[in-house]
Amino acid sequence: MLFGNAGAQQHAALNQTKQQKPAEQTWPQDAELKGNYPRGAIVINIAERRLYYSLGDGKALVYRVAVGKQGFGWTGQSWVSAMTKNPTWYPTARMQAEGAPRVVAPGPNNPLGPRALYLGWSEYRIHGTNAPHTIGSASSSGCFRMLNADVTDLFERVAIGAPVYVVQ
Repeated sequence: MLFGNAGAQQHAALNQTKQQKPAEQTWPQDAELKGNYPRGAIVINIAERRLYYSLGDGKALVYRVAVGKQGFGWTGQSWVSAMTKNPTWYPTARMQAEGAPRVVAPGPNNPLGPRALYLGWSEYRIHGTNAPHTIGSASSSGCFRMLNADVTDLFERVAIGAPVYVVQ
């Protein structure tokens, strides 16, 4: 395991977290971050369905996320290339062929939620959601969904150019 404290306490805490509803949790939470990640980096652990914001010196804030569904997940490194408040969503051609509209204006029906962090080399983003029940699942088309309060919190911490590491 890459992150957190090893041992029975961690497993008990993870099991307890899975049983509680998102509204019953307080996020972000303090966590240990193993690895040599710089302060301000974002580390997304696909298996844990967690996003870690590095505070440096092995410390981090952790948030729950939804990750890519089967066939849409990815790993690798990128960076935050842009950040937008109240983003407009432009579905891909594939999504439009599956019934998505050409454009969704900001607001409660927008699947990007109130904030979007764009990842440098791709159409992928870290963003909010209009479907909070999906957080903790593998259900996106490759983006990373967060609760709206969480992405708003993260947005205020992150800088353009911040490295993003997506690990299994």
